[in-house]
Amino acid sequence: MTYTPKVNDYVKWTDSLGKVTEGWVYFVCNDYFTIEIGVKDKLDDLVDIHKKIHTLVLCQNWYWNEVEYIKTRESSHCSEYKSQKYRDSDLYG
Repeated sequence: MTYTPKVNDYVKWTDSLGKVTEGWVYFVCNDYFTIEIGVKDKLDDLVDIHKKIHTLVLCQNWYWNEVEYIKTRESSHCSEYKSQKYRDSDLYG
């Protein structure tokens, strides 16, 4: 069965070569979704609203059958862009 991605799902993607990628679904559209595999603080203050550097892996829709749903996290900010303050506390805390 093909996985239908949703923002804030935690997924595990095992590709045809056996490489495993795990992380939170960060963005979804009809053609692809992105998996957030890392977050770190930015070292500059050039843009006030962007405080983190997000590392993302893109998964095209023809690979969605290789993706396994693990869990969903609750978020009161589902409709907002993902650079909210303290967002990564559920990843590392």
